[in-house]
Amino acid sequence: MLLVEKLTKSFSQRQAVSSVSFQIEKGEVIGFLGQNGAGKSTTLRMICGAIEPDQGDARIAGYSIVRHRRQAQRLIGYLPEGAPLYPDMRVTEFLNFMADCHQLQGSARQSAIDRVITDTRLSSALGQTIATLSKGFKRRVGLAGALLHDPPALILDEPLDGLDPIQRSAVKTLISTMAPDKAVLISTHNLDDIPAMCSRTIIIDHGRIIADETPDALARRGAGSLETAFAELVSETARVTH
Repeated sequence: MLLVEKLTKSFSQRQAVSSVSFQIEKGEVIGFLGQNGAGKSTTLRMICGAIEPDQGDARIAGYSIVRHRRQAQRLIGYLPEGAPLYPDMRVTEFLNFMADCHQLQGSARQSAIDRVITDTRLSSALGQTIATLSKGFKRRVGLAGALLHDPPALILDEPLDGLDPIQRSAVKTLISTMAPDKAVLISTHNLDDIPAMCSRTIIIDHGRIIADETPDALARRGAGSLETAFAELVSETARVTH
C-alpha cells in the first residue's frame, strides 16, 4: 500500500534524511519514532508531497509522489505536526471546505462530514471558530480533515498531541477500528502509546532508520522497556556517528 524508497533530503549543508526506505501494508499501523531533529517530520512531509525529496520516492497504491503527485495525494490522509488550520473558520466551515477540496458531493458529502464529526467527537464545537478552540480540539479538527475522504493511507504526525486522557483513548480506539482497512504511519514522542496502537516500530536517528521491528521485540532489547531500548539505540547511533 505504502512504499518508501530511499528518500533523501538536505537543508543547506545538513542532511536531514538519508536513504530512508520501508513498506507498510494494508492493516499495519507503524509507529515512527525519533528524537527532535531526527528527520521524522521531514520524512512524513516528503511522503505526502509537501516537500520535494532530493532523491528517492514514495508510492501510495502504486502512484509515485514524485511523478503522479495529485493521484497519490488523493489516497493520503495527512495530519501535519501542530495541526495548521484556518483560525477564522468555524469547524463546520472547515469541514465543508475540506469536502470541497476532495470534491465530495450530495449524500456522500454529508455522510462523510457526519462520520468524522462522530469519530472525532466534534459535535459540541461545530459552531466555534477554530481560533477559540483548545489545543486538543484543534488537533481533533485536523484529524477530522485528514479522515474526511476515507483515504487508504494515513500519515499522522503527533495525532495525540494536546489531547486529554479520555480524548487520547478515543483516538487510539478510532485508529484501531480503522486499521484493518488502511496503512497507517504515526509519528509520536510518547512511547507509552506504541504498544496500544502499533504493530511495528521504526526508529529514525540522524536521518537514518536504526530499528524496524515489533514493539515487543524492541522492548526485549531494553529488558522489557521501550524507553530503555529507544535510549540505548539512539545512544549507540550517537557513538558511531561521532
